[in-house]
Amino acid sequence: MEDLEDGEEKLIAAVRHIAKSLGRTQTMADDILQVFSSFDNRFFALDKTSDRHQRRRDAPTADPRQSPTPSPLASFDRTLRALEGQVVHFVDFNRLIWSDSADAAAFLEAIDDLLDTATDLNNQASPATKPLLDRMDHLLRRCVLRLDEEFRAVIESTQPPVKDYDDDDAYHGEGEEHIPVANPVDTYEIIIDALPPGSVANLNDIAHRMVAAGFGRECVETYAGFRRSFVEESVARLGLRPPPEDGFLAAAWDEIEEEIPRWIEAARMVFLILIPSERRLCERVFASLPAYADLAFSVTCVPVASDFLSFGAAVASVDHGPERLFGLLDMYEAVRDLLPEIDTVLSDQYSAAVLDEMGVVHRALSASIRRIFMELENLIRRDPVKSAVPGGDVHPITRYVMNYLGAACSRPTLAEVMAEDAARVAVPLPVRVAWIADILLDNLDAKSKVYRDLSLTYVFLMNNGRYILQKAKGSDVGIMLGEGWIRRQNSKLRQWASEYQRASWTKVVAALRMDGLGGAASRSASVATEKAIRDKLGMFNNYLEDIWRTQGSWVAVDEQMRAELRGGIAEAVLPAYRNLVSRLRQAGDARWLLDRYSKYSVEDVEARINELFEGGRRSQ
Repeated sequence: MEDLEDGEEKLIAAVRHIAKSLGRTQTMADDILQVFSSFDNRFFALDKTSDRHQRRRDAPTADPRQSPTPSPLASFDRTLRALEGQVVHFVDFNRLIWSDSADAAAFLEAIDDLLDTATDLNNQASPATKPLLDRMDHLLRRCVLRLDEEFRAVIESTQPPVKDYDDDDAYHGEGEEHIPVANPVDTYEIIIDALPPGSVANLNDIAHRMVAAGFGRECVETYAGFRRSFVEESVARLGLRPPPEDGFLAAAWDEIEEEIPRWIEAARMVFLILIPSERRLCERVFASLPAYADLAFSVTCVPVASDFLSFGAAVASVDHGPERLFGLLDMYEAVRDLLPEIDTVLSDQYSAAVLDEMGVVHRALSASIRRIFMELENLIRRDPVKSAVPGGDVHPITRYVMNYLGAACSRPTLAEVMAEDAARVAVPLPVRVAWIADILLDNLDAKSKVYRDLSLTYVFLMNNGRYILQKAKGSDVGIMLGEGWIRRQNSKLRQWASEYQRASWTKVVAALRMDGLGGAASRSASVATEKAIRDKLGMFNNYLEDIWRTQGSWVAVDEQMRAELRGGIAEAVLPAYRNLVSRLRQAGDARWLLDRYSKYSVEDVEARINELFEGGRRSQ
């Protein structure tokens, strides 16, 4: 008999050791749950059996000479009858047991005794013990049903309602009725104690008994059912609009763009306050039951978190028009910043899928941003020549691209995204910006060919080249393009200015040359000389009037460009015209040619030059 008892004790100790070892190992959660689901429900918790066995071993035994030794089955039967009386007394309560702490403690003690007895009986299982095991199993099931009812009642009585907040409401983090909302907060280092400590302790007591009875999963389902509804309702009140019936992919971008700031703020509330608070609550309710704490947290939060992240995945997959860059950058930054913050919160085997999903959204947003830049290059290449811009002004595509690059390059995150391309060799942001600028210049060169007047072609190129440089200098775009690129562009501007002056004013200067006129002209001069002077003055007048009529509506993008163009023209024309006028005035009787055929004084010509490039000017 002593050997049998020793064997029984060793078996109990071995099983208890295995159970405790598995329970302490986070990575063995699946094994724990498998053990719980595969064993017969009548094989119960072993946590307290050692003490109770020790008490029975140390208890005085009856003298066998005084009375016959009772059979083990009879002893179990008497114990079970006594426990049935105690348990049924509580199970049949028409009020909540946990409304009275003394009743709750007595009920838990009765369940502990029942679990210990069930363990002892299972250790001696045989065909003869089956009726007792069936009774034990039935009684335990009744206890578990009542425990589940009490578990629900404790949560229902203490779980706070979700509260809507007006714009003026602030989050206080005190009391049980406050939950996070998508209003700005000063800090996200807030933990919501959704249930009071006393309720948490009661839930933990119940959870331990349900797990010990083999109903841990049912306990988790009950808990998660209540808490998930709270989390879902909390998220629903963060100000997000439900997706359209046909999904976000079919929605207009302005609708999606309007939703992005709300989603970002809500994401911070969900992943930095709501979910960490739920993790903490699960760990307290299922304290010393880590596998069940992880499972409860997963069932509570994973579906909500996954559904929340679906918006980010949808936005990353929409068409990649350039106007969508900045909303995607905002979302990318939000997800990037959240990842390290929630790494430990979502690290267990059940909820790690959410962390992976967030990583997928992060990478999808990154890829989408890179595709937007590729699409921008294609849009510039495909931009049609169409009609010429009046007056050689800055083309709309030049304004759009340079302002777009200025806004994009001011975001440090963009360089980070461009360096992340793992699918191909990553192209650094400065290289991409230079590509886009060169593609733009090539497109503008093609557009310049639309002008029939060669002079206006160069004015158009100067205006657009000058605008590009203005936007680049002293900005992040200029840093990206580099000093070498800017020097080359300045050289092109000087070349275009020379080409313009050659195309427009070379013939004017040629008309003012004194070649072939000989010395002083007078009435006695030859008819040929007189005709030459008359022709020069006539051509000069016609050229000047033609230029004024043609170029009067042309525009230069800024005052500096206008001053440079006018200065170059005046430097070429005014000295030659002043020389001609001076020669004729000194020619004695030939002055009559100047008086008759010259329409403009030197001052008039200078004034005309200074009126050029004003027409059609736009504010920058």
